Amino acid sequence: MVGRVVSNAMDKTVVVEVTRRVQHRRYKKYINRTRKFSAHDENNEYAVNDIVTISESRPLSRTKRWRVVGKTNA
Repeated sequence: MVGRVVSNAMDKTVVVEVTRRVQHRRYKKYINRTRKFSAHDENNEYAVNDIVTISESRPLSRTKRWRVVGKTNA
């Protein structure tokens, strides 16, 4: 999944906001749905507003189930 880093205040963790567009069932208009994921960043190398790719992994803590794969040029 691809998202934007919205927080890097924690040690070795970034919060990534993933936005997806879904169509309303009745009105057929498109709506932006956002979700935040805590992702593991081993070297603290990602800053706020970076576009990153995350992948699912084993549970690393109570809230972390994702790892940052790398930066995206999008």
